[in-house]
Amino acid sequence: MPPIQDMTSAASASRETASEPLGAGSEPSGEAVLLDALQHQVAVFARRAEQTRLGGVGQVRNSMDRAAYLLLNRLDQEGPMGVKALAAGMGIDSSTVTRQVAPLVDTGLVKRTSHPEDGRAVVLQLSARGLARLDEVRSSRRELMAQVTGGWTAEERTSFTTLLTRFNGALSARAAGLPQSEGGTGESGTDA
Repeated sequence: MPPIQDMTSAASASRETASEPLGAGSEPSGEAVLLDALQHQVAVFARRAEQTRLGGVGQVRNSMDRAAYLLLNRLDQEGPMGVKALAAGMGIDSSTVTRQVAPLVDTGLVKRTSHPEDGRAVVLQLSARGLARLDEVRSSRRELMAQVTGGWTAEERTSFTTLLTRFNGALSARAAGLPQSEGGTGESGTDA
């Protein structure tokens, strides 16, 4: 992968954030320099992701917000489920899911149906319209990822995806108060 930025400049710009205080005239350790560069690149990534909203290309660009995309994607991958199960799987509370799913129901992207085993319970299900819309947005976002990583090898894309998935899993575990496993997890944990 081509170098993104000189790590020493990122570290020198943020020495105050080093995990150990520096004495007069001392330089940060190699690990502190690396961690400073990492935190800087994560901050830049977050800003750029918010600026572009990683919304894809063409007419579909920025046409679906992050919350809607993650909810529709979860329902597509895991099938119909109740609000509590959806909230637990995404690492957010039920009231947030209820609030986020309401416009998806109103626009016909998600439908409420009776639970197959307990007719009194309601489950959320991706509608045919919702699946078509999700496929359209996925296609646009896939094209954006292809453009952004166009100069990368297949191995670099795979490595980046694996490491980003592991990083997201570690962040999710930390947010949930779970112990950090040695080397992180191999899963993204939650979608939040």
